[in-house]
Amino acid sequence: MLTAQYQKHILTFKRPSGTSRGVLKTKETWFLILKEKQRFGIGECGILRGLSIDDRPDYEEKLKWVCMNVHLGKEELYQKLTEFPSIQFGVETAFKSLESEKPFELYPSEFTRGNKSIAINGLVWMGDKTFMKQQIAEKLEKGFSCIKMKIGAIDFTEEITLLKSIRKEFSPSEVELRVDANGAFSSSEALEKLKILSELQLHSIEQPIKHGQWEEMAQLCEATPLPIALDEELIGVFSEEKKKQLLQIIKPQYIILKPSLIGGLEGSDIWIALAEENNIGWWVTSALESNVGLNAISQYIFIKNSKLPQGLGTGNLYKNNIPSPLKVEQGALAYKQSIGWDLSSLNL
Repeated sequence: MLTAQYQKHILTFKRPSGTSRGVLKTKETWFLILKEKQRFGIGECGILRGLSIDDRPDYEEKLKWVCMNVHLGKEELYQKLTEFPSIQFGVETAFKSLESEKPFELYPSEFTRGNKSIAINGLVWMGDKTFMKQQIAEKLEKGFSCIKMKIGAIDFTEEITLLKSIRKEFSPSEVELRVDANGAFSSSEALEKLKILSELQLHSIEQPIKHGQWEEMAQLCEATPLPIALDEELIGVFSEEKKKQLLQIIKPQYIILKPSLIGGLEGSDIWIALAEENNIGWWVTSALESNVGLNAISQYIFIKNSKLPQGLGTGNLYKNNIPSPLKVEQGALAYKQSIGWDLSSLNL
């Protein structure tokens, strides 16, 4: 008989990490564990407070409902969880885990066999100038050839100075620079700031203005000298028709997919198909999941054959992550089969 349970796990950051929505010290996540005979499957349901569309008071009630109704099966549960994209992600990956020969090898490939790795960006968190400079130096020293810097927290001219210091030392062919504004610019100032940023030969900017302003974002994407990637804009857009409408109105240069925020891997598949129909580039980023969710996302993205660096370097952020074979080496995420999963902190 198939049974289900969930466990809450509070992930603790090794050092507080700054975004335009405040400083993160902890991250809530829930593991959905399925059992059938001698087999188990595990998926992760995690929210980002203040950002996830399913950051709701009835979140745990919905998880209880999933466990009580697990007999409905993956497809029916997934369809009934439209307003809970992070639980959709947990459900689909838990079932995939249960059905797999090994519970943590959801998509066996050259990646899980340890023969190939995934290029990723090195993430520079917001903070004062000294802290950000220190992070940049660390990422370059660790061999990253793509750096993503969160901007919008300190003075814009200081952020430009930091970016200039990288460009002075490394050409665009040596180090790709991405910036993420998390909606920090106002509509009136955004274009001017994009012009200044474009002089630094950046790859792209994520979400320059707050999401929900489709017309303003469309005008910005049309006039911008710097490619724009939509991120928060995709959250809460549930129907395929609405997704299609968003891309056709805004016409972004890129979209960024966070499975926990947009309906899991199935939801990501829909966005990818629509993006490719409209000649829009895309890449995948974790939403600060533990290694359980990160594992599922990284295996999924590997079989998609994306050529762009992905946003999957978040596994080392926490003091109490689930120890796993995922390791970051020379600006890439690798799967080390010689290192096992340590599930001692979970009640399996």
